[in-house]
Amino acid sequence: MSAPLLEVAGLSLAYATRRGAVQALQGVSLAIPRGGAMGLVGESGSGKSSLVLALLGLLGKGASLSAERMRFAEDDLRAAAARLRGARIGTVFQDPAGALNPALRVGLQVAEPLMQHRGLAPRAALARAVELLGEMGLPRPAEVAEAYPHQLSGGMKQRAVIATALACEPELLLLDEPTTALDVTVEAQILDLLERLRRERGVAMLLVSHNLGIVDRLCEEVTVLYAGRVVEQGPVQALLSAPLHPYTRGLLAALPRADRGGMQRLRPIPGSLPDLTRPDPGCHFRPRCPFAAPGCEAPQALRPA
Repeated sequence: MSAPLLEVAGLSLAYATRRGAVQALQGVSLAIPRGGAMGLVGESGSGKSSLVLALLGLLGKGASLSAERMRFAEDDLRAAAARLRGARIGTVFQDPAGALNPALRVGLQVAEPLMQHRGLAPRAALARAVELLGEMGLPRPAEVAEAYPHQLSGGMKQRAVIATALACEPELLLLDEPTTALDVTVEAQILDLLERLRRERGVAMLLVSHNLGIVDRLCEEVTVLYAGRVVEQGPVQALLSAPLHPYTRGLLAALPRADRGGMQRLRPIPGSLPDLTRPDPGCHFRPRCPFAAPGCEAPQALRPA
């Protein structure tokens, strides 16, 4: 078998706070092959975005990172993240309005990675930016390139952000809740776009989402995070049809289901995330778990789906 494009093993991350170190991630491991797509799911505060920032080398000074391996192709991400992001690793964040500079025209922002990483002259980079905006399905891309972000709709802004992420033809896209800030109709259009881009370009994806329906649509593999730990990992279809961990079962039970007929009351998971300044050596989910039993207080081994 060929080596995975992205491989993370034993990644742990802590943030220094006045109350002590917050253990945001503990022993996280995952691997994505070339052209593959993995979903990363869990509640807000589970550590999903922290993992993305760690992969990009964008952690602040108060962060403490350790890992057995953090590799992208032949490179160690701990040393090469700054060189790889924007060039071989593209990123799409949740809020397109926050990702775009309101003071710069959209075309210049799409062209910037081409000038920075490919050394293109400004005129050539802007011409390619117009082409990229057209490839993202934006009508009148030359006019969009001349516009400022506030002149575009939310869906148009997100397409421009995706165009920027793809400008240098990266091998991996990190998608951090790319449709959460969009309405349902625009979300469907963006998902169609991502499916097409993966099919046509063969780009690998790490999709961070709280929405299991989106993960089911776009990904082959899924990793479930809870309170900074991987609780379950495996093929999407197997994991969603027969989840092993009570937390995954809780996430699935909280999903609205159109096939159940009539008005159905959602079943949220009771309780809240634990205090990560005092990580539990056993299962983090134990205080909220209806199936907690003797033995759950001991360290838990990950069982593949």
